[in-house]
Amino acid sequence: MTRQKISIVFDCGATNVKVHAIDEKGDIVQSASYPNNTRPDPFYPEYRIWDVDEIWDKFCMASHEVTANLDSEDIIGASVTTFGVDGALFNREGKMLYPMISWQCERTIQVMKDIDKYIPLAELYRESALLPFNFNTINKLIWLRENHPDLIEKAHRWLFAPSIFTFMLGGEMKNDISMAGTSMLTSASDRDLSRLILDSIGIEPGLIGELAEAGEITGRVSEQASQATGLPAGIPLVASGHDTQFAVFGSGAGINQPVLSSGTWEILMVRSGKYRSGREQLDNSISTELDPVPGLYNIGKQWIASGMLEWAGRNMFPDCGEDMHEKMISLASKVPPGSKGIRVVPEFFEESKESGGGQISGLRMESTREEIYRAMLEALSRKLRDGMKALEKAGGFTTDNILCVGGGSKNRLWNQIRADITGVPLTVIDKKETTVLGAAMFIMYAAGLASSPEEARNMISFKTEAFEPGENFRTYRKIFK
Repeated sequence: MTRQKISIVFDCGATNVKVHAIDEKGDIVQSASYPNNTRPDPFYPEYRIWDVDEIWDKFCMASHEVTANLDSEDIIGASVTTFGVDGALFNREGKMLYPMISWQCERTIQVMKDIDKYIPLAELYRESALLPFNFNTINKLIWLRENHPDLIEKAHRWLFAPSIFTFMLGGEMKNDISMAGTSMLTSASDRDLSRLILDSIGIEPGLIGELAEAGEITGRVSEQASQATGLPAGIPLVASGHDTQFAVFGSGAGINQPVLSSGTWEILMVRSGKYRSGREQLDNSISTELDPVPGLYNIGKQWIASGMLEWAGRNMFPDCGEDMHEKMISLASKVPPGSKGIRVVPEFFEESKESGGGQISGLRMESTREEIYRAMLEALSRKLRDGMKALEKAGGFTTDNILCVGGGSKNRLWNQIRADITGVPLTVIDKKETTVLGAAMFIMYAAGLASSPEEARNMISFKTEAFEPGENFRTYRKIFK
């Protein structure tokens, strides 16, 4: 009898800490989860941090639940994936010198606003290809240097979040390239740390250290970690890293095939061999990260999506109860394209508090809630179309198909409107946890089950459903030129 080959992926998100066991077919055979949340900084209570010890304890509990139902001989390796940008300083002995500052913390807002004190923003964007978000790692390091310079001097390594937990599992103090690619400390073109950027903020490259590529073995589970987690001692710890990168890889997306991750926010990202980081891309809010596979870039753009639809449900469909979404979709499907002249600007909900808010236009005395809801679906689909065009220009490609994952992919009406407005087919896949699936593919590669991560991906069977541009395509092209 052929034994299962099981990969273990530790996945830390902003709302949940999860551990998954994935077989070589890409199916999750065991899973456990605990809620996650930020804590007040013990030194600055108005700021937010992640409690590393608390997350580790939850990882350990979840891992014990998962491994209790597995044969230890079947487990071939483990990896850790988390949200981007966050990390902490450690000394040579492995002691964390300051809590892990959360990307949700506001302490770095002013740092990003004043970044020109260190390096001109246009130059920083051109070099790193990342948008100037206040939560970028560069701002955390500047804040620490400005407020706790002694800790920078004492530190041996800045470890990004996945590497913190890999280190606790028994691995090396080694960062991975996908997390570094979210930091605004790298040169996108060189796929390495940027001496230009590091020199400008007074940080030595050694603080980040040599970067591991995805699939590299960076240690083995220690006896102590084995007792804590239930993992077999000695199994390899495999570098993965930033959840978004591995979600895109794990979706099965081909080169130059945009992937739409549709949730509260939508992230449109494409794996491309080219990128641009000039003024036009900065003005278009294009951010480029490093693909898990060398030589490729993940060009992305994001906007609020299902958050808008949840707002509509709360305020316009409160009488529909548990069937709210089905009712909204059913009613809106009977509304003609163009929503009888009602228009919602795609930026209906702005991230900035100073934006002044969005607008709904074209309302009449007889306008209905389903017309407004459909107008929102059309507005978000226009946002997708515009994002697709911006990515095409940045990456120098033409879109043949869009892959869609996430909760928003379950809305069949929205999927059809997306295809009709963009003019390209939209393909929905059945896999839900594409982040952990992507990380598992690199474990399979590292364990020798596949000659490459791509071969490991080819071993996975994806069920798909395609939405082709239909009879409303020409109508929409006339309405939304």
